Parts: sequence; C-alpha cells; structure tokens
Amino acid sequence: QVQLVESGGGLVQPGGSLRLSCSASGSIFSINAMGWYRQAPGKERELIAAITSGGSTNYADSVKGRFTIARDNAKNTLYLQMNRLKPKDTAVYYCNADLMSGTIGHKIRDIYWGQGTHVTVSS
Repeated sequence: QVQLVESGGGLVQPGGSLRLSCSASGSIFSINAMGWYRQAPGKERELIAAITSGGSTNYADSVKGRFTIARDNAKNTLYLQMNRLKPKDTAVYYCNADLMSGTIGHKIRDIYWGQGTHVTVSS
C-alpha cells in the first residue's frame, strides 16, 4: 500500500518562509511526475508546482519566483520551499505523485495524494 505524507505546514507571518515535505512509502517501483496543489477556503484545488522524474519544473504564475519545487529520488521525497509568503498563500497544501507500485508480477500505475498540510500566512 502506498502512502504520501506531507509535513512542514504551520503559521507564518507575511514575508516569511516555510518548507513542505512529502514522503512516499510502500511498494514503490518508480515515481514519475510529482506535484504540489493547494486549496484555499471556498476555492477549488489548484496545481501550483510540478516536477518530472528528470527534474523539469513548472509553476503557476501566482507562485513563480517565490516557490521552489524539488525532489530526492533516492528518498522518494518531494519538497516545496516557499519564500516571501503572502496571506493569499493560506491554504491546505497537498502533494501528488504519479507512480508505479505493486509486486514484480503485478505492477500498478496510479495517482496518489497526501492528506494535506495547513499553511496559514497571517500577522
């Protein structure tokens, strides 16, 4: 069984920084693209940053230049460094992974989600 577990959320003042982590565990053979999403109160979940297995990245305009996505393939871990945080960054942040899991004789490719971690930017 595959699990994605986020950590690193919390309360931070405007202009501050946080680093989110997302650790994938279970019978994982390989991880393709990974991403960070967020959902603010009353809004739909949105993709804010993505990274391929080769390290290519993409960002939503709202976070470009402030957030950095990275991954450690050896540790099956995804990171999001968030700098110059703004109150509008307040949301629940979710990680997402497109990965291959299962057994040697039965591999499954699927999309997995973490449980979310709260980020609140407020003075």
